[in-house]
Amino acid sequence: MSSATAPDRVSAAPSLVVTLENCPEAAAVARDVAGDLLKGLGPPLDRDASDAVVLIVSELVTNAVRHTGTPTCTLSLTAAADTVTVSVADSSPVPPRERNPDVRGEGGGFGWPMVRRLAAATSVETTARGKTVSAVVARTGRATA
Repeated sequence: MSSATAPDRVSAAPSLVVTLENCPEAAAVARDVAGDLLKGLGPPLDRDASDAVVLIVSELVTNAVRHTGTPTCTLSLTAAADTVTVSVADSSPVPPRERNPDVRGEGGGFGWPMVRRLAAATSVETTARGKTVSAVVARTGRATA
């Protein structure tokens, strides 16, 4: 009898939750934590999916640090058989907004459209305590929605 894990099942380290201080290093810490989780997944994500997850983590945490002024944000990563969900919660009720990208390099505007393009689905849930921005990435790196 084999004890091997079926190829479509998630094995090691399927989720994590970490609270990050609002500081310039938050996105780098979040990328490292996400990378560690992704390395432990079985079966592994393909390179496009892994890169998309890390980029989305970086963008959502950067947006929470840059635009909300809240003291902390909480990063959650959850792996399922076909997807990885990235969620970032903060205490600001203001949702991300689409704006024209600043091609002069002074004001951004590229992050949220990029997240929406890389993810199979995105959502913003607001509550009395703030909001949670989530993005779902297909484990194959291709959008499923």
